[in-house]
Amino acid sequence: MEMGNQKQNINVEVHVKSHSTAKLSEVRMHVQALLNRHSVVFGNYRWTEFDEDFLQTHVESVAILDLEEIVTQPLDLKSCSVSVHIFTLNEDGPSMLSLEEDEELSAANHWLLPAAEFHGIWESLVYETGVKMQLLDYVTTTIYFSDKNVDSNLISWNRVVLLHGPPGTGKTSLCKALAQKLSIRLSNRYSYGQFVEINSHSLFSKWFSESGKLVTKMFQKIQQLIDDKDALVFVLIDEVESLTAARNASQAGTEPSDAIRVVNSVLTQLDQIKRHSNVVILTTSNVTEKIDLAFVDRADIKQYIGPPSEKGIYNIYLSCLEELMKCQVIYPRQQLFTMFELETMGFAKSEVSELSLTLRNIALKSKGLSGRALRKLPFLAHALFVKFASLQTPTVSLERFLDAMSRAVDKQKEEKANLINGV
Repeated sequence: MEMGNQKQNINVEVHVKSHSTAKLSEVRMHVQALLNRHSVVFGNYRWTEFDEDFLQTHVESVAILDLEEIVTQPLDLKSCSVSVHIFTLNEDGPSMLSLEEDEELSAANHWLLPAAEFHGIWESLVYETGVKMQLLDYVTTTIYFSDKNVDSNLISWNRVVLLHGPPGTGKTSLCKALAQKLSIRLSNRYSYGQFVEINSHSLFSKWFSESGKLVTKMFQKIQQLIDDKDALVFVLIDEVESLTAARNASQAGTEPSDAIRVVNSVLTQLDQIKRHSNVVILTTSNVTEKIDLAFVDRADIKQYIGPPSEKGIYNIYLSCLEELMKCQVIYPRQQLFTMFELETMGFAKSEVSELSLTLRNIALKSKGLSGRALRKLPFLAHALFVKFASLQTPTVSLERFLDAMSRAVDKQKEEKANLINGV
């Protein structure tokens, strides 16, 4: 499948077991041999079982990922340009970036990437086509331009991404997943990633009295991470509108003028660190109209992340049901069509199409629920509507579980309406 004379780019991510001592070159050689043996694939594909001992011992999974469109034709890897990315996950949880000797003031959480905690988030987030890949391409271009020493006075880019939209749409998760994905994709260029999460809410509630001093200290810590040129550093500022809120309140005289110093200090520090080629600043906001223009202007990409569409909801539910069938909460395992299959292939009546259409109807009436609520829904369906006497109780059939999900959606909608109407 070649586009003109340009080969299609295929990314293969190889997750090496954390206890493995195999050399990268060995892993690469064995993965290459695997891809040669199975060179025809049909869309995204993941191997977790292997037909040879070396991979079985050292490798958790080999995955062909992020093929943009649903591939209707088989893809021959031999005619594609294949990039293999090999990584192990860092098992440590977050550490605190602390500022004071007494260690009580925690400025931010800090992870080494790729982190076990962020594994699988990218795949779990379902948006309209293209959003995730656009963000990935944007940051890759940022780093490529820096590597090529493009003069940023002539061609302007700020290394700042702003994701905005209603709460519960996965903006923070997407930032974490994007950082994780890039630390894997750019592992030939950087030895590892660093991820620093600043919660601007706690920043301002705790530290008004301390003025901008602590902000400066925090950014000095971040600067130390950036000074290691083998590291790709991501800084996440969640709910960035609270910077602005603080600034507006202080101008209106309702907050100490200290507040404005803190905010100005943050903006100044952001301008300082984004000069470095190995840093990306990720920001989120639930209320875009409240962000001040000084900040919005700094963002190269302002991406709206809305509630999932019917198609997105269907895909989220499908992944949840697959997981419950894999874990045998739902049994026996039954096939469900993807939304793409449902839309394009016009199946004759069968149990598969009946169950898939039932799921589509559930997705349709789930519109308006946030991504966060959707992921919780299968749990609530089981807890509220699948009655079981003890933990030894037999599993539930897919048909019965879909009925429970349908009832759980009705209940969620009812509760949401009651909250809005103050019942």
